Formats: sequence, structure tokens, C-alpha cells
Amino acid sequence: MAERWFKFKTEQGLEEQTLKKAWRSLENHVFPYIKDIPINQVTAVKAINALQPLNNNNKYETVKRVCRRINEIMYYAVNIGIIDNNPLAKITDVFNSPKVRNQPTISPTELPQFMQALSMASIELQTRCVIEWQLLTLTRSSEAVGARWDEINFNKKIWSIPAERMKMDRPHNIPLSPQAMKILEIMKSINNKSEFIFPTARPPYNKPMSSQTANMAIKRMGYKDKLVAHGLRALASTTLNEQGFNYDVIESALSHVDKNAVRRAYNKAEYEQQKRIMLDWWGDFVEQASKGNVSLSGNRSLKIVNN
Repeated sequence: MAERWFKFKTEQGLEEQTLKKAWRSLENHVFPYIKDIPINQVTAVKAINALQPLNNNNKYETVKRVCRRINEIMYYAVNIGIIDNNPLAKITDVFNSPKVRNQPTISPTELPQFMQALSMASIELQTRCVIEWQLLTLTRSSEAVGARWDEINFNKKIWSIPAERMKMDRPHNIPLSPQAMKILEIMKSINNKSEFIFPTARPPYNKPMSSQTANMAIKRMGYKDKLVAHGLRALASTTLNEQGFNYDVIESALSHVDKNAVRRAYNKAEYEQQKRIMLDWWGDFVEQASKGNVSLSGNRSLKIVNN
């Protein structure tokens, strides 16, 4: 049944690396324990026992991911009529929750120093571009490096990321500031051979650069233990919240899911216009920082955004 599920996911066009990682986790942590049990005889207890070694080794994040993949297989079996229900739906509840660790970040007043370090860093031009792209678009590293030219609407200045590339499996639209559009211009001039905006540095350019490229560059810039690429999102969030931008608009721009189930069900607003105003302001703020100063008083009215 896992093989049938994997074939189905492959035909949906999910990224090869994502699929390989999912299958490897099943081979390592699930199949050795329950692969020969008929799927209609798989119980919550059997699945929990299979994952207990991971939990005992404090691999809480891995447990959470594997539980999600097991449940995808079980629900697939339900949907094609092999079993009537999924007895594993709640197995995640018996395991310890992953400990939330705050990613290292810097304060808004430290952004000029970071932008200066970035401009003087001995790194590839496209590495600098992907760091700025991630900073300007508030995206995660994997989302930033995986950007494709066909996801960009140049006329509307919008980047549309499909659900399969997003952490929360939901499509995400990002209005692009003039500064972000400039990054695209630069990349277009040095990369016209790949479907990816930020491909690997060597031919045949048919894969995106590693999601760790930005982290390694930031570390070499002297920011080890002070800042990671993901911390750029926290930096933006802190700045925008301090400026009084609407909290829901900020969370939407960060592609966060509302933790309140009722609000999540009813609040389907995309806030596209508000996000555009906010991200244009943020682009100006980043550009100002690159010139050696930032004004926390802002340079655009927030009235339209907050209304």
C-alpha cells in the first residue's frame, strides 16, 4: 500500500528529493516493524511501538514527520476503498512534542551592518541575490532557492508558489516589491539557461541551489550563532510588527497558519493589496539599510494597510 501511495504522489509531480526523503524515512523507521502486516490489521499500538525507538532517542521532529507520512498512506487506503477507517489518526498525540527552538536572528537596527557585510562578502553573486530574495519576500530557504521562472507573473509582479513547495501544503502568493523585481533582473542577466531562478552554480543547471547555501554564506560572513537564513523572517516580522502593520497581514505574508481553528476556517483573506503595500515598505526599508541607515519611523503611511 505504501508503494501504491508513493506511485500516486510521484504522479502528482511532487519534488523528487521530497519523495526520496519520505520513502527513506519509511524504510528506516516503519517497514522494519510493520511492512508485512496486512493494512487492515495495522493498529495504533503496532504503529506506536514501531516509532517508540525514535521517540526514546528524542527524535521528536522525525516522529512527527513519519506519523504524518504513515497517516497519508492510511488515508489513501481509505480513499481507494481498501479499509473503512484510519485507526492511526491520533498516534501523534502519545509522543512528546518537538521542542521549539528560536532561530538566531538580529534586530532591525543591526540590518545596515548585515547588508554592508553582505555587499562585501566573498560569495557568488547569485548567493547574495538569493539571500536578498529571501529577505525581501519573507520566504523560507527551501521556498526561496526553489523559485522557478514560470512561478513569476512579471506583469502583475506576483510570485505564486504552488502548494507542494510550501511547508503548510497551501499555495502562497507574494507581491513583489521593486527591490525584489531588481533581483529578478540581475538573475535573468546571469541565468538564462535554467527553469530555476537560482540554479546550481555548475552545468547543467537543472536543479536549484542547496537550501543550505545561504546559511553557509551567512556563517562565513561572521554571523555564526548570531543569524541564520530562517532568522531573516523573524527580523522582518519584528520590524513590521514594531511599525504597526496589521498582524494578520504579516502572518499571511509569512504563510503562517492561524492556530485558532475557527479563525482559520473562516479567515480565507489573502490580503493581497495590504501585503503589497507592506512588502513595498519593507523593500524600501531594506534598501535604506543597504545604504547604511534605517529609519524606524518608516517612510510610508500605514493607514491603508491597517484599515
